[in-house]
Amino acid sequence: MAINLDNIFGLHTDALVLRGKRAELIASNIANADTPGYKAKGMDFNKLLVQATQKQSMGMSTTNDKHLNMRMELNNNSEFRTPNQPDTGDGNTVDVQVERNLYLENSLEYQASLQFINGRIKGLRKAITGGQ
Repeated sequence: MAINLDNIFGLHTDALVLRGKRAELIASNIANADTPGYKAKGMDFNKLLVQATQKQSMGMSTTNDKHLNMRMELNNNSEFRTPNQPDTGDGNTVDVQVERNLYLENSLEYQASLQFINGRIKGLRKAITGGQ
């Protein structure tokens, strides 16, 4: 009997990938906080997670290296954020405090998914070894 890892780990594997991309996007916002005209970007995590879980069932398998990969990929899906602060005159919409809070929240959720996956792995190991 084959083990389907998608069923074991659920959506947490997709969540890890998306949270990693979200961390990169937020870090880019923080890095460009002093860049004139830079517009803060964000992503709708829940919408992208739904797309990622649906993506698993779509696509075609390739049997030869010359076949084209027809899997549906997520595009960047970054959107400009609506600024919470008035324009400071340089056109930059990054609020560093908001971005830091979002980064912290994202990293906590990333850790939660890692802990869930780690718990599943421990459970599988226990089942395989008979609890030893």
